[in-house]
Amino acid sequence: MNGRVLIIAGSDSGGGAGIQADLKTVTALNGFAMTALTALTAQNTLGVHAIHDVPEDFITQQIEVVLADLGADAIKIGMLHRASVIHAVADVLQRLAPDTPLVLDPVMMAKGGHALLEPDAMTAMKERLIPMAALVTPNVPEAEALTGLKISSVEDFPKVAKAIGAKAVLVKGGHMDGDVLTDVLWQAGDVQRFEGPRIDTPHTHGTGCTLASAIACGLAQGLDMAAAVERGRAYVLQAIKTAPGYGQGHGPLNHAHTFSK
Repeated sequence: MNGRVLIIAGSDSGGGAGIQADLKTVTALNGFAMTALTALTAQNTLGVHAIHDVPEDFITQQIEVVLADLGADAIKIGMLHRASVIHAVADVLQRLAPDTPLVLDPVMMAKGGHALLEPDAMTAMKERLIPMAALVTPNVPEAEALTGLKISSVEDFPKVAKAIGAKAVLVKGGHMDGDVLTDVLWQAGDVQRFEGPRIDTPHTHGTGCTLASAIACGLAQGLDMAAAVERGRAYVLQAIKTAPGYGQGHGPLNHAHTFSK
């Protein structure tokens, strides 16, 4: 076991996304996952049915006690939901882990269409967390929302990534059309494209959470950014290809495929 990853995110009771997907991913990649829960959701493959908030002081306490005892080699942030939570998380990380690589998945919407980020939280995320992040991993709608720019093709990814304002940005092309799925990694002006086959399947619940956690695990294990992205994408692709087919809606991935012979 190599690489300690602190995951700050919400719970998915259906097990396909959120903290549950994060834990499975880091474990499957031989890392050690720790958590700070930011919200509880009543959720399944058909959508998010309810959200129960976790108090800010308890979120902060989870982070404090984990870092004080276990430490972290990388941090992954998922669903934060409220501006007050974003400020609380930013404050404690600036105080206790200012130099730890932070992967921010700017979760805004669940697969079923339920909003997971309150409107006033967008500004807080842009002002507090994005400047702290080693990597931000938006999909196309999230990248457009963060910048106000329209994405018409993959060629627009680099300029939108630059406009987000982070040290590095991975714009994911899952919402684009075509048989080839392209993600673009932008790092201080350097652009790298990652391509792979687009798989026609409804079983893609939790792909964003899974990819961000896989990348964070790679960084925790000493991989450079491009290598962490490449390995993370390969892990997600195989997890989609071997998805178990559970549920009546957007089904979960097979996070355990690395354990198969």
